[in-house]
Amino acid sequence: MKTKALILIGLLFTGALFSQDNTKKNKKMTQSNFETITLGGGCYWCVEAVYENLKGVKSVVSGFSGGKTADPSYEDVCTGTTGHAEVVQITFDKTVTNLDEIFKVFFTVHDPTTLNRQGADIGTQYRSVIFYANEKQKQEAKSIIDELNKAKVYHSPIVTTIEPFTEFYPAEDYHQNYYANNKNQPYCQMVIQPKIEKFEKVFKDKLKK
Repeated sequence: MKTKALILIGLLFTGALFSQDNTKKNKKMTQSNFETITLGGGCYWCVEAVYENLKGVKSVVSGFSGGKTADPSYEDVCTGTTGHAEVVQITFDKTVTNLDEIFKVFFTVHDPTTLNRQGADIGTQYRSVIFYANEKQKQEAKSIIDELNKAKVYHSPIVTTIEPFTEFYPAEDYHQNYYANNKNQPYCQMVIQPKIEKFEKVFKDKLKK
C-alpha cells in the first residue's frame, strides 16, 4: 500500500475510548458490550496477528466462512473448490473500540483492490470480504468503502465484497495464534511482520499494552 493510502486512512481514522466503571450494574451489562464481526483479508495468519494487538479486542479466531461445504479442513479450503474464504472472527468490547475502528484497521493492513489474492497468496480463499451479522454492520461496511473510494485512497477501486454471515468454522488448532507461536518462520518474518509494523505505525495509540 502506498504512503498516500496510509496518510489518508490516518486522516479518516476516528475512534473513541470510553471509561468503564466496575459497578454491579455494568457487570450485568458486560455481555451486551461485546460485538462480533467476521473478516477475510487474505491469509488469516496475517489478519489475526494484527487484531490480537488492537486495544478492545477480546478474541480473534481464525477459520472459514462463505462456502458450501460443512466443517471444511484447511486442506479442503486450499483446493479452492469449497467456496470458503480464510477469515478471522473478531469479538470486541464496544466500550473500548468500535466497528468503525475495526474496519479502518482492516483496510489498512491488506490490499482490498486485488481480486482473490493478497501478494503471492492467490485463490478465492484469499478474497477480501466482510461477512455482516446485522444491518448496522452491513451499512457501516458500505459507508467506509464508499468513503475510501471517494477519497481515492487506493490506486484501483475496492473489490471487497459485503456478504451476509451464515456459518463460521474454526481452523485447526495449529492455525490459531500462528504468528505468536511461529515468529521465526520465513512467512511470518517476510509477510506478517511488515503488516504488523504498518498497523503499529498508523494505530500506535490503539495498541494493547
